[in-house]
Amino acid sequence: MNTLKIIGIIAIAAFFIFQIYISMSINNTEKQSYKLVRSEKEFEIRHYPSATMAKVNSNVKSYSDLGRIGFGKLAKYIFGGNSQKKQIAMTSPVHMSINDSNSTMSFVMPSGFDKENLPSPNNSEIILETSEPEYVAVIQFGGFPSTDQINEKIETLKELLNKTGIKHYSNFRFLGYNPPYQLFGRRNEVIVSLNADQFKAAP
Repeated sequence: MNTLKIIGIIAIAAFFIFQIYISMSINNTEKQSYKLVRSEKEFEIRHYPSATMAKVNSNVKSYSDLGRIGFGKLAKYIFGGNSQKKQIAMTSPVHMSINDSNSTMSFVMPSGFDKENLPSPNNSEIILETSEPEYVAVIQFGGFPSTDQINEKIETLKELLNKTGIKHYSNFRFLGYNPPYQLFGRRNEVIVSLNADQFKAAP
């Protein structure tokens, strides 16, 4: 076996080991908590309790542009760009929302943090806020989604909710669970808020 083949085999093995490591790391990352309310064939309904978020606003109209602009600002905040130079653990998913007037990207802060004990961002564009508890409908899919694909999933979820008579409101949002360098086992979701009075049994 010549040297080039050996190098190639080592490179392929290292690539797969790295991907396995990334998948294991993602599995150990804290995820935003929720309660599964109902599981349908093509979507599910969840209840999310309130959570503390770090958010940035933008006027871009594509998810790729929003991710490119927002991620660096938010990552800098949790990696020490704050009043205490404090390292804050990354969680998942990352929330993205695009509409005609404003687009936002948000990181969910780890459990145990709230607006009172989080350090202030050095970047004044970052807003710390507490989300309202909500019921949501969720459709899940894999891969590296483009803005067009996300919009297709939004239309699919909208049609499913209309067929089942489930009332929704506000803007559809995209949730991303994986770093860009993770190639396998990717998880993406589109969600939308639901009228709470349709679900009598509160968590």
